[in-house]
Amino acid sequence: MGTDVLKELGRRTLVMGVLNVTPDSFSDGGLYCDLERAVARARQLIAEGADILDVGGESTRPGAEPVPLDEELRRVIPVIEAVRREFPDVCLSVDTYKARVAEAALEAGADIVNDVSALRFDPRMVEVVAAAQAPVVLMHMKGTPKTMQRNPFYHDVVGEITSFLRERIAWACERGVDERTIIVDPGLGFGKRPEDNWEILRNLRAFKALGRPLLIGPSRKSFLGLLTGRPPAERLEETIGAAVVGALGGADIVRVHDVKPVRRALAVADAVARAGHAPATQPPQA
Repeated sequence: MGTDVLKELGRRTLVMGVLNVTPDSFSDGGLYCDLERAVARARQLIAEGADILDVGGESTRPGAEPVPLDEELRRVIPVIEAVRREFPDVCLSVDTYKARVAEAALEAGADIVNDVSALRFDPRMVEVVAAAQAPVVLMHMKGTPKTMQRNPFYHDVVGEITSFLRERIAWACERGVDERTIIVDPGLGFGKRPEDNWEILRNLRAFKALGRPLLIGPSRKSFLGLLTGRPPAERLEETIGAAVVGALGGADIVRVHDVKPVRRALAVADAVARAGHAPATQPPQA
């Protein structure tokens, strides 16, 4: 099963590879819009060591406009079907807040629902997730993708996000979602100022207190670019740095575009942060 890899949670940091089948994502929009290129990209991410593929058909970059339901289905479902046929054991996630898309994706072979709204934007989403008993990512976001970067403000960003996620976990469980299927995401870059993102990365252990696996998505984001002045496609080293900080801070899953170099860096971080992960020392050869 695709979810078998989730049994590794706690032993090592899993890598979720980003597969955007959108024309307007902030970093790779338009690169993988047709089915052939999307499946080729999936092959590449799997070959590079992705533990999970996250397929998304609607950009959630700041200022993004919503995508009609039929268009999102047209973009996402054929890709999930094709990847599942070729890779029956890979763990597939669908990045959507629309219940119908999640439902169709699960039917097509997706394993995880990654909902940036934490089940808030579509009233049917909680029913879909509960009925499937699928793993679900609940992410914090202030506002919507279109409005989230319009002067976001927090008195206590870590405390406010923790309270939000705790409330969403309780809300979902009251409606039939198994708490054991929930993964939480503090939403780096989603309705956050740069200083908020750094505060989140400094305090990831606070979110671990929720008792659920923790996902972070720092890949190529603007708060990293502010450090170096480099455009999204050139933020590899910045992303690696954030991923390693995340793993050392307790993140269980890191969502990234650049799987191979991040996975290699996380192997080092895990050897430090997770007892028993480092390989045994080999005796010198005679």
